[in-house]
Amino acid sequence: MEKIILKYVGAKPIVSGKGVSFDQTKPDRYTFLNATVELLEALSFEPTEGKKIYLYNIEGKERSSSELIDLLKKHCANPQEAFDTCQEETNALIEKYTGRVKENDTISPDERRAWLGNIAIMRDYYLQYVTNDKAYQCALNALADMIHKSHIEEVTFPVGRNHGLVMSHLVDVLRDHKPPYDVTFIVEVKDGELVGKLDMNRSAPLNL
Repeated sequence: MEKIILKYVGAKPIVSGKGVSFDQTKPDRYTFLNATVELLEALSFEPTEGKKIYLYNIEGKERSSSELIDLLKKHCANPQEAFDTCQEETNALIEKYTGRVKENDTISPDERRAWLGNIAIMRDYYLQYVTNDKAYQCALNALADMIHKSHIEEVTFPVGRNHGLVMSHLVDVLRDHKPPYDVTFIVEVKDGELVGKLDMNRSAPLNL
């Protein structure tokens, strides 16, 4: 078992025979990890059982890789199981990309060699990108599970420091949850500040 390291690597790479660029519409999920564990910590200390939760004083501390991993182990059901597939998924991703290049009849042999070489050079980058994404998905699923188990009906939170983006990503996770939630996500101005609100309109009984 390899040691897991979480660190910022950058947006998803776009590799070609001419070099490497980056898709800024697919940012590194590490960007959102700190905000996600902050929300996990904040919700874990709130009263439960059908409450409307107001998160106004989230601490805003930047955590190290080891601190993030410790908090994922604290809140996620089995983060190591997800991390154990990172190498396998990275290999599958690279195999898919190299397969496309090898089957591409519109490029010259020199461009094909350069393209395949660029993909190989980016292996460690791909691995870190996949690892960060796995960590983020674990954290989002932990948030969804916490909301369900604690019977939380509504969460109001500051949208700054990526909390709003994390909660917007959580919407799809909650909609795919078992049981699913018909979630409403809104952003509004309250006392001169932007706040977000996540309303869990449950589409299935809580005890399922």
